[in-house]
Amino acid sequence: MKKYISLIFILGLVFFFQSCASQNTGDPKMVDALVNSQEFTFHAERANPTNYDVINVMNSMPNSPSTRILQLNGNYTVEVKNNILEVVLPYFGRLFNPTYGNTSNNSYRFTSKDFTIDKSQNKKGNWIVKIKPNDVNNVDQIIIEVYKNGKAFTSVRSNDRQPITYDGFISKNEPIP
Repeated sequence: MKKYISLIFILGLVFFFQSCASQNTGDPKMVDALVNSQEFTFHAERANPTNYDVINVMNSMPNSPSTRILQLNGNYTVEVKNNILEVVLPYFGRLFNPTYGNTSNNSYRFTSKDFTIDKSQNKKGNWIVKIKPNDVNNVDQIIIEVYKNGKAFTSVRSNDRQPITYDGFISKNEPIP
């Protein structure tokens, strides 16, 4: 009986470490090329609101996990391409100047043609990409930290709302059909 238990335990460890190792999404050279070309798409998979009212409402719902991370189901992206920045991200938090007539302005949905990009690499080899749109009133700065494996962490600092962060990954821009 002890043989079976130890065998099951060893197989469980092997499967666990195999699944952990398969989480790399990209090659570091490909990630460097994407960031250097300044043409890539950040795909948001999770949102991390910082407002405790939102977190308390999420935790009070039946059958909700007690976490402050929202799993996003949809196509939420930050796309950088040929002098155009397209942002489509949901927002969960407190707005200081909400628009009641047009609720589409309450999320981050805009296209910018006047923006600056500042990129640098830290000691660990991760890229820090700072995007400052100059023709958008409510967004001050978008910071994307890109890890060597293609995973990314994005924070949006705004003039009229609390900050929010997103987890996801970067990829090559999709060609327009």
